[in-house]
Amino acid sequence: MHTQVTEHAVTGYWDRGFDEAGIQAWVENLRRQLGDKRPTLGLVFTTPPLFDHAAELLEVIQVHGRVATVAGCSSTSLIVGDQEIEGKGGIALGLYHLPGAVLRTTHLTQANVEEANGPGYWHHESGMGPEETQGWMAFADPFHMDCERWVEQWNAAYPAVPLAGGLASGTARENRTQLYLNGQVFEEGAVAVSFAGAVELVTVISQGCTPIGQPWTITKVDGNVIQQIGNQPAYQVLVKTFNSLPDEQKQRAQGNLMVGFVVNEYQEEFHRGDFLIRNLLGGDPNSGALAVGAHPRLGQSLQFQCRDATAATEDMVELLKRARQQVGKRPVLGGCLCACNGRGQRLFGAPIHDAGLAQKALGPFALTGFFCNGEIGPVGRRNFLHGYTASLALFLGR
Repeated sequence: MHTQVTEHAVTGYWDRGFDEAGIQAWVENLRRQLGDKRPTLGLVFTTPPLFDHAAELLEVIQVHGRVATVAGCSSTSLIVGDQEIEGKGGIALGLYHLPGAVLRTTHLTQANVEEANGPGYWHHESGMGPEETQGWMAFADPFHMDCERWVEQWNAAYPAVPLAGGLASGTARENRTQLYLNGQVFEEGAVAVSFAGAVELVTVISQGCTPIGQPWTITKVDGNVIQQIGNQPAYQVLVKTFNSLPDEQKQRAQGNLMVGFVVNEYQEEFHRGDFLIRNLLGGDPNSGALAVGAHPRLGQSLQFQCRDATAATEDMVELLKRARQQVGKRPVLGGCLCACNGRGQRLFGAPIHDAGLAQKALGPFALTGFFCNGEIGPVGRRNFLHGYTASLALFLGR
């Protein structure tokens, strides 16, 4: 069983089935390793074989871990420390001592999303205005909630406030997941934790792509169909971009082309991390049109992207390097990594990729997380729902 102890947190992995006495002893041992530091936040991620015992598990964690705020969800694969534990059962648990943090929590449902009639609705439901939070971490059920619509509403309610997290995974045949908040187990909606006070939430959102070619401006568009880029047929611009690549890069880009849309047009230059990555759905050489998995705007800048294992590694390394500079001398008290279930060994062909890179760049720090059905995180000053992404939330002290 993997255990990691740092100055402010402890994380551990339970690799067996439900055994109340054994889990109680395990939680008590983790708690003991924090010494006299009381845990402010507990993050817990479980696999589907533990569904029937989730409520008992949460009670054990709260009582014997002596932690007031506990949040998490279910997944098929877990992350602890620098380990990515794929396809095995168990529990990932992190106990975090966050000095001066003010944490508040909320549970929301699809009914709330449908009922919402503006930012004030969410302020009332959560009990918090935008000035009362510095960032949110959230876990959501993808089967019974329109998460994309919710994230859009959240952007309006909490403008420029980062929202990081992921969509739970579980038993696909039943379309069933679980969400955890304090002593409660939910099978729909989302749970969210607000960070304020002396702890800042900083995000690293790696969408796994490397820009290719040059930035262009959309000059004719209809819905999700881009007809012209730079006053040229969009399809022809894509072909020219591909043909201009070196042979090695052409091989990598074959079947791995995406499109990135700039989210902040006021920058003089666009770099990695400035783009919202979306699927390139198809192209028509006769009409010159490209269909994309988004609704871009006339005049919006875009740049084609390559997504493969090499590009994903380059992207993660570069963004973690920037995060290291942003963190500076502030202590990293802990973190939560939500990685797409299409990453891990499926993409990289080897275990322990994203978690290992994060620890190498920023660690050692106490990290827990899970593999997701979709990832949540900001690009620029807006939050989005992503795919094939690693969404890392860092808890920074002052």
